[in-house]
Amino acid sequence: MSEEIIRFEHFGFQYNAQSSPTLFDINLTVRRGEKVLIAGPSGCGKSTLAHCINGLIPFSYRGERTGSLTIAGKTADALGLFGISRHVGTVLQDSDGQFIGLTVAEDIAFALENDCVADPELHERVKRTAGLVGIDTHLAHAPEDLSGGQKQRVALAGVMVEDVDLLLFDEPLANLDPATGKAAIELIDDLQRQTGAAVVIIEHRLEDALHRDVDRVVLMGGGRILADMPPDELLSGALLTENGIREPLYITALRYAGVEITPDMAPRSIEAMRLDEDAKRKVRDWFQALPESAPMEEQSAQLEAEGLRFSYAPGEREALKGVSLTLRRGELAAIVGTNGAGKSTFSKVVCGFEIQQAGTLRLDGADLNGLSIKERADHIGYVMQNPNQMISQVMIFDEVALGLRTRNVPEDEIRERVQEALQICGLWPFRNWPVSALSFGQKKRVTIASILVLKPEIIILDEPTAGQDYRHYTEIMEFLLSLNRRGYTIVMITHDMHLMLEYARRALVFSGGRLIADAPCAEVLTDPEVIARASLKETSLYALALRCGISDGRGFVRRFIAYEREVARA
Repeated sequence: MSEEIIRFEHFGFQYNAQSSPTLFDINLTVRRGEKVLIAGPSGCGKSTLAHCINGLIPFSYRGERTGSLTIAGKTADALGLFGISRHVGTVLQDSDGQFIGLTVAEDIAFALENDCVADPELHERVKRTAGLVGIDTHLAHAPEDLSGGQKQRVALAGVMVEDVDLLLFDEPLANLDPATGKAAIELIDDLQRQTGAAVVIIEHRLEDALHRDVDRVVLMGGGRILADMPPDELLSGALLTENGIREPLYITALRYAGVEITPDMAPRSIEAMRLDEDAKRKVRDWFQALPESAPMEEQSAQLEAEGLRFSYAPGEREALKGVSLTLRRGELAAIVGTNGAGKSTFSKVVCGFEIQQAGTLRLDGADLNGLSIKERADHIGYVMQNPNQMISQVMIFDEVALGLRTRNVPEDEIRERVQEALQICGLWPFRNWPVSALSFGQKKRVTIASILVLKPEIIILDEPTAGQDYRHYTEIMEFLLSLNRRGYTIVMITHDMHLMLEYARRALVFSGGRLIADAPCAEVLTDPEVIARASLKETSLYALALRCGISDGRGFVRRFIAYEREVARA
């Protein structure tokens, strides 16, 4: 039997600041060479479990423990935080928060320098580890100059350089474009095979995380382990949807078509899944019975961009290269594309955070170039990708109320509007908490609430659902959809192709600072050329259609989306 790296036995934990435990009766073993995926809704205890594995509990977060936890055969107290770091390497969700060195090489070498490793060995180990993760050609670069996927490779190299027994990934896909996320899962799988280390992945995006096989999926809920089983067994039942986790889209489509999902069908991925002729016939019949979705009536132009050009410094590569597009009143659109394609830059120019070097912007026909950031904010709200860049107040209520207070709104109205926004974003129970006590995903909801409370005409959200479980994801998006139905224009910058398919009617695709496609979402995610140029990922619905003998894969995706909107949500 393989060596045990982690063993929880009847383990429980309660933070000192909490009135009830966060973890209850945890029994979990992870052995060398295993790959385990941990999933569950926000607040279910995933992060606390991870903190126990990497030693932040008990050495940084204090509380009462029951039962036992051993790491490489020893208790956390016996090993100490430094000893645990010899066995467990953690790659954080936010790679920027993990960097120490001024260059990639310095960052990877940090742990070795602390161990006083001699220079010749240090340089050899840094180069070898960088080669393993494919970042050896960027050793002289500053980490902040790298793309999201490259940053993740640097963070991974920084923990691998000491040959740890277990690699712990906290939502590795949250800030990556679809193609880079796919490459990250492949990299994790390849490294696990090369090193033999155990791998634990905490991730909401289940379908993307299962791009490569895992040994087990651990489903958590309410501080307990609800299931610990192979992915084929878990995907065959209803535990995922019952506990707020989105099942893969192809599984949902098969269920809609009346196909019974069983473990022997290998439902862990659309590529591996075995579909007999009866299942394929049911999918074809379901598709033929669905009506084609009616085209939406085109509304008047609201925001118009013509020939926008922008670079962050003279002589640098242009971040926007002649971008022209029109947003129409009351639409819900998605801006997608690879990391560094110009998506966030375009939004910053629209909001006035940056000023274009060429081109024009018009809102309802009026030139925006003369308006200040504050004047634009009265019409256009912007929710940034990193919540820490928006938050300035200590308390949650005060953060959400800040924009109203600077506009001298009466306190009675402020309380009413803040309460509504916090309830919508699932934060009302935490209204008197300090922001510092929240998780990354909860901070994200605070920033969304702080913009929603202002009720702008256009709301631009940069990765609105990053780090959100399916329940909160759905609550936020359904609220945004309700605003959209009342006439608000919603624009989402996203790497989540599920989100785009479910909610957006139109995709604006950026690549290399240019707008390369402006089309319905189903059309974009079934166009191989656009997918390749913009680092997107073909939807599994399209692959399912082709496997079932449906030549109109694009039509299948469109009808699935329409069915979800009109029938499944009724």
